[in-house]
Amino acid sequence: MEVHRSALVEYSAEDMFDLIEAAEHYPDFLPWCAGATILSRDDSLVVANIAVAWHGLKFQFTTRNPKRRPEWLAVRLERGPFRRFDGDWKLQSLAPAACKVEFALRYEFDGAIARKAAGAVFERIAGTFVDAFVNRAHAVYGPRGAGEARRSG
Repeated sequence: MEVHRSALVEYSAEDMFDLIEAAEHYPDFLPWCAGATILSRDDSLVVANIAVAWHGLKFQFTTRNPKRRPEWLAVRLERGPFRRFDGDWKLQSLAPAACKVEFALRYEFDGAIARKAAGAVFERIAGTFVDAFVNRAHAVYGPRGAGEARRSG
């Protein structure tokens, strides 16, 4: 499966990057995220373990994510129930308080049963990532301007 989403938002690339990179806060605003632990973090890499629990689907996975703040964060599977799982967050500054957020994820569950049982649920989860982070920005930084974020994807 492949997911591609983008949004134009009235927040800086730095602000949006910080929300995306802070996986330890995912359980606060992603309803499917049952837990998140940062295993290591430095200026160029963050490693996180994420627990998923949504509509009967439960599993954990670990990602090793190279990063270049504020314009890029990769998502690379280290361990989990996927045959393939890699993605990229790209943030393009448009103005001091505006940016374009792009998210692309390519994934495939390992095994026929996992693909059938988890595929549809995870497709819904992955398809809502960008909207979830835009909503989180509103909650953390407050609404900006009169317009809503324009989304495409």
